[in-house]
Amino acid sequence: MLSFAKAKKLRSGENPAIWRGHLDALLPKQGKDRARGPPRRTSLQQDVRLHARTACKKRGQGARTLEFTILTGSRSGEVRGMRWREVDWASGVWTIPAERMKGARTHRVPLSSRALELLNELPKGVADELVFPGERSGRPLSDMTLSAIIKRLPPSSEWIDARSGKLATQHGFRSSFRDRVAERTDYPHEMAEIALAHTIDNKVEAAYRRGDMLEKRREMMEAWCRWCAAK
Repeated sequence: MLSFAKAKKLRSGENPAIWRGHLDALLPKQGKDRARGPPRRTSLQQDVRLHARTACKKRGQGARTLEFTILTGSRSGEVRGMRWREVDWASGVWTIPAERMKGARTHRVPLSSRALELLNELPKGVADELVFPGERSGRPLSDMTLSAIIKRLPPSSEWIDARSGKLATQHGFRSSFRDRVAERTDYPHEMAEIALAHTIDNKVEAAYRRGDMLEKRREMMEAWCRWCAAK
C-alpha cells in the first residue's frame, strides 16, 4: 500500500515496511523450520495396537483403507491411489509406480498375511480400478476420511502425542512403525528406511545399494502385522 502511494506521488521517502535492506537488519532472521511449517504429527506408540485392532473391527471403506495403511507403513496417498493392477497375487507384492511415489521411484511393498487377507475381502475390480474408491465413481477416498476415522478411535477424540503435543494423524503410524523397528527389533536401520520409501541421504551408501531387500522386508512387515494385532 505504501509503495503504491509512493508511485502515485501521494507520499515521499522509502517504504518503512520493506524487508530487504531495512527490516531484515532490524528483525530476527526467519529460520528454515518456520518456512516449512509445523513438524509432522506422530501417533502414540502405546496406542498403535489399540487403534490398529479397532480399525480392523470397524466396517466401511475408510476403516479398511486405514488398516491397510497401518499394515504396510505406506503414505495414505499411495494407498488411496492404489489400483488392482499394482498387486501381484502370486508373489504377494504391491508395486507402486514411480509417478505415484514421493521420490519418483518405483517402490515394492511385500504384503503381510493380514494385508493380503484384507485385499481378498474387498470387491475385486478390473485392473485399472481403485482398490479403495471413494463415494464418487472413479475418485479415491479422501484424506479427510482417514483423519475423521482416527479422531473417532479410542481412547478419545483428543488423541494427543506425548512427545509432540499434537493431535495424531494417519502419517503418525509410519513414525510409530519406524520407532518400533528401531527400539524393539533387531532389523537394520536401512531396511526400515527402504520400507518407508525414504531417500538415502548418504550418496556413497545410495550408490552401492542395488537391491530393495524385499524378502527380508517381508519378514519385518509380518512381524509388524503380528505386533499390531497382538492384545
